[in-house]
Amino acid sequence: MDLRLVLVFLPVLLAVGWAVFNIGQAAMAQLQLMRGGGQQG
Repeated sequence: MDLRLVLVFLPVLLAVGWAVFNIGQAAMAQLQLMRGGGQQG
C-alpha cells in the first residue's frame, strides 16, 4: 500500500471515529433517559 494513501485516510478515519464516539455517548445517554434511567423520585 502506498504511504500517501495512509497519510490521506488516517486523519479522516480518526475524525470519523471521534465523531462516532462522541455521538454514540450522547445517543446512549438519550436512550437511557427515554427508558426511564433518568427519572427523579
